[in-house]
Amino acid sequence: MKTSRISRLNGEYQKEISEIIRRLKDKAPDLKGLVSVTEADVAPDLKSAKIYVSIYAKSEEEKLRSFAVLNENAGFIRHELSKVMTMRTVPALTFLWDGSMTYGAKMDELFKKIHKDEEDQ
Repeated sequence: MKTSRISRLNGEYQKEISEIIRRLKDKAPDLKGLVSVTEADVAPDLKSAKIYVSIYAKSEEEKLRSFAVLNENAGFIRHELSKVMTMRTVPALTFLWDGSMTYGAKMDELFKKIHKDEEDQ
């Protein structure tokens, strides 16, 4: 029963944090590119949460700067989250890179290369 509550919370946090980041783009001009919250992992004691993000930007420098802006504004995002979520405690947020998109793109390229090599033979 607790796992279903935690999984529901994960989904709610993911959705709400995505919305807060969307609004944050107006206030933080350095936050560029497409920022996707791919997963939220709230600890069972609700004291901390790992927020996995994927950032698609024009350059690697923009990605790194956007990620830094997210980390700098973690307290603000937590504060905004406390306004939306009606819970006693709002977890401390830790933003982490989600490498699954990069990994998937790399695997797609490898599959294309293998397929092309087979056609050439």
